[in-house]
Amino acid sequence: MRLLPWSGPEGKPCYLSTDERGGYMSRLADNVEAIQLGTAAELLEEADETLNDRDVPLDEMRHLANELSGALREVLRVATSRGHLLAVGEPRP
Repeated sequence: MRLLPWSGPEGKPCYLSTDERGGYMSRLADNVEAIQLGTAAELLEEADETLNDRDVPLDEMRHLANELSGALREVLRVATSRGHLLAVGEPRP
């Protein structure tokens, strides 16, 4: 079972049940994960710049914190999913 990089109804996790790693849904999940990781990297750069600016309004800082929180949640989901994939792919002794 692969944890997909999006949530289902009511925020519940979505899983893909297939042995086909090159299938349409697997490729779609890979693409979404790549976008999520890229967005997180961009937000991290923005955070570095914002945190070095002492004149940033509090509302802007809160918005950035919200965006970073969402990106961290997505990156954690990607890491969890990939960790599960690695565990499944490892040969057992």
